[in-house]
Order: sequence, then C-alpha cells, then structure tokens
Amino acid sequence: MNSDRLAAAIATYADDKKAQSIVELDLRGVIDYTDFFLICSGGTERQVKAIVDGIHVGAKAELGILPRRVEGLPGSQWVLMDYLDVVVHVFVPQLREFYALERLWGEVPVRELGASASAPAHEVVAAGATE
Repeated sequence: MNSDRLAAAIATYADDKKAQSIVELDLRGVIDYTDFFLICSGGTERQVKAIVDGIHVGAKAELGILPRRVEGLPGSQWVLMDYLDVVVHVFVPQLREFYALERLWGEVPVRELGASASAPAHEVVAAGATE
C-alpha cells in the first residue's frame, strides 16, 4: 500500500471515532523518515485513546499492519503512532495548540480530511489557510 492510501485509510479510522480537525502534512521531499504527518484531536484523553484504538484496530484488521511504535499512551494527551510512511499525532486540544505542528511545518502542503474538512479531500490548501 502506498503512503497516500495509508494516510487516507488512517484518516478514515480517526474520523470514525469522531476525531476533530484531521490534517495531513505532506512531508515528501522535505524529510526522509516519513511521507506524511497525520494530525488530529480528541476532546478528552478518553477520546484520544478511542481514536488511537480505532486506528490501531482498523489498520490491523483491514490493512494487516501494526505501528512500528506507539508513544504517549499512559497519559493519552499526545499519542504518536509510527507507521513509517505515515506518522500519526493524536492530541488533546490544549497540547495541539501548544506544540502547533501545523505551524512548525508551515511550508509543506496541508490538506484537511474527515467529516469536518472544508476542502475536498483531493484539494491541497496552503498551510494556515484553514485557520
């Protein structure tokens, strides 16, 4: 499975668990350890855990893959799931705002995904244009 399809599938699993503000950062050509960051939020630590579980179960059952590493589960305020070509960051809103990964990688193509996306999933929008 290519990284585009993997990112889309993971976004769908997150959206199924009501993840908020799902954003994909296209890092191809910028860094060499991953193609995409997929960033989303859960309203509470419990929802962050549910989103992570939904991604884990969906990717395992439908794609036959497991993350290489998962970090941050004990507190579930910022959980990182490393699928090599796609690195998933699931935040509580306060930490997402504090670390501002979207702004940190402000020069890369960004697209909103999921039910709350304002742009079609195939449309690439400029970083910061969604805020």
